[in-house]
Amino acid sequence: MGKAATARNRKKSADGGEDAVKRIVVIDHDKVKPNSEAFRYLKRHAGGCGKDCIQVIKKKVIVREDACPVSLNRCKQCPGDAVSVVRLPTNLTADTTHRYGPNSFKLHGLPVPKPGNVLGLLGTNGTGKSTACKVLSGLLKPNLGDFEAPPDWHEIVSYYRGSDLQNYFSRVLEDDIKVALKPQLEAGFSRRLKGRTVRQVMESRNERGMMDRYAQEFELGHLLDRQIMDLSGGELQRFATAATMCKESDVYMFDEVTSFLDVKQRLRATELIRSLVHDPEREWPDLAKEGVVKKYVIVVEHDLAVLDYMSDYIQCLYGRPGAFGVVTTRARCRNGINQFLAGYIPSDNMRFRENELTFKVKTSDFAVGANENEQETDNRDPSKAKDAMGTLRYPNMDHVRERKDNDGNITSRFILHVKSGTFTDGECIVLLGENGTGKTTFMELLAGRTKGQRGKESAIGSYQAEQDAGEGESKPSLAALGVAYKMQGMNPKLRRFKGTVQDLLECEINASISDRMFRLLVTKPLKIDDMLELPVASLSGGEMQRLSICLCLGEKALVYLIDEPSAALDCEQRIIAAKVMKRWVVNHLRRTIFLVEHDFVMAAAMADRVIVYEGEPGVECTASAPMGVASGFNRFLENLDVTFRRDPINFRPRINKKNSRIDKMQKAAGNYYLFNDNDDADDSDDDDL
Repeated sequence: MGKAATARNRKKSADGGEDAVKRIVVIDHDKVKPNSEAFRYLKRHAGGCGKDCIQVIKKKVIVREDACPVSLNRCKQCPGDAVSVVRLPTNLTADTTHRYGPNSFKLHGLPVPKPGNVLGLLGTNGTGKSTACKVLSGLLKPNLGDFEAPPDWHEIVSYYRGSDLQNYFSRVLEDDIKVALKPQLEAGFSRRLKGRTVRQVMESRNERGMMDRYAQEFELGHLLDRQIMDLSGGELQRFATAATMCKESDVYMFDEVTSFLDVKQRLRATELIRSLVHDPEREWPDLAKEGVVKKYVIVVEHDLAVLDYMSDYIQCLYGRPGAFGVVTTRARCRNGINQFLAGYIPSDNMRFRENELTFKVKTSDFAVGANENEQETDNRDPSKAKDAMGTLRYPNMDHVRERKDNDGNITSRFILHVKSGTFTDGECIVLLGENGTGKTTFMELLAGRTKGQRGKESAIGSYQAEQDAGEGESKPSLAALGVAYKMQGMNPKLRRFKGTVQDLLECEINASISDRMFRLLVTKPLKIDDMLELPVASLSGGEMQRLSICLCLGEKALVYLIDEPSAALDCEQRIIAAKVMKRWVVNHLRRTIFLVEHDFVMAAAMADRVIVYEGEPGVECTASAPMGVASGFNRFLENLDVTFRRDPINFRPRINKKNSRIDKMQKAAGNYYLFNDNDDADDSDDDDL
């Protein structure tokens, strides 16, 4: 039955199909629950056309995809946009890998991993990256689009006959392939390991005998006896990656491996992951003589610079989030990422995005350097000039943070030295440094939220602050001037809010959402309107992050303090978020942004000036005065011993492979970040290897 159904589907696809094949009807079941308005609406119209186009079976609604035009129009008018009628691309009629059910997501194509290489997957959230990883790991059996009579494994292997996936699935069928998967760090990840320590979990997975090495490389030595539930986001990420690499497997999959890590930790994780298939001391064919089988490595990542540096090949995924996803053919790293940013896949002759994403446009979109910012100053809203704050100076500050046990004994001590600096309206200052160097502490000092400031801090720019500038105990803040602060991670009070996103926006920033320009420049590009009817407590990590950014930008303030806005956002959403913050705060409001960001692509797109943090993380560090982008990036990257250049097509930052020709040339010239656009330079991928 399954084979016959599959054959019919393939024949129908090969013949061009009917109109029903070119569209799918997707129901958001979170919005269509038995007591919801959408459910009552669909139930009222069920069978209204005289056919079973819309059916209600017990508490579930099903809409046939060959439904009549009347029923489809009624679905489009469903309250809360609970039903979407999505037209598929005209050339997308075959190669359905998996469909979850009627009115559900479907995936076209599959990533094709290559032995002995790292395959990177790039795409927006909801287009099937995790589904593809589950299929390749054997956790999800592909039904080839036939969810009513799914095929068996022999039919699946036969379906992929003649491709690299035939051998792969043959090994899955014979149970001859072992997969190690590092999943996304959702809320339930640490709860499943409740009561266990880092040492216990890593010892249970230490099949390669590499536990001690990875504990040292990922800086987990002092955390081995700590409970999994007590780890921070960055510590949990490093632990999960190390535990996955300790297993002896044929396939290693890493889903969003760099979240919560700083730039140095991301580069270190990249080198260790590449070492699974690229051993610098023992290369192929010497390993083949020893009987070593090449391994597969698949990485899902949204940091474009890290993905480019980590991968040998790229496969992109595009489509309609939550409706369908399409996997493109395998391409070299530079070409694959550039095709995704351009929104056009030449091999499929498919344009999936109207606008190209680039990193060199007007300052109103992105500002890469101070010189560009000065040239475009006249484009800003002149109505904001009357209440401009001008240039403000903050003094030298020293801050000591101590932790004590129950007996009052000091268990840890961190000292932050802040050098005096200035900032002005209409600029973005990016804070660059490793985790634990005091970036968040500096933000809390500016916001007046540290314990030593409460009730006795002076305002930056005031007479009292200038008088106390020479005193070490002086800790003026910006609280009196007006500060909007987006915390690192998710604000706990948002999860406790009982109500919808619309209720929260009306409660917190009602004046802003009534502003037409705010809706045009902030809520629309962040797609806040798509989740207005959703309960706040049910939002995903990416949705909660976009909501947090919107709430911060909606506050009336002179200075906006934004801590790691890219966490949980996909690559496309990160670029959009950078554009939104730059346009609204810097260009429209002419206010100042202090930004903490570890995604170097986003930091380069946002920065007008840079503050560099140096020292021993967690012990004693110093924050420099704000400096120019070129000098700041060069100083920061020199500490990391890594060089960047810009792609000549879209000007995105790219990491040079260590000890490559370009890497050596830039280090010799002292240009760790190459700002000059040299189209004649040899910028091929081969030069990076």
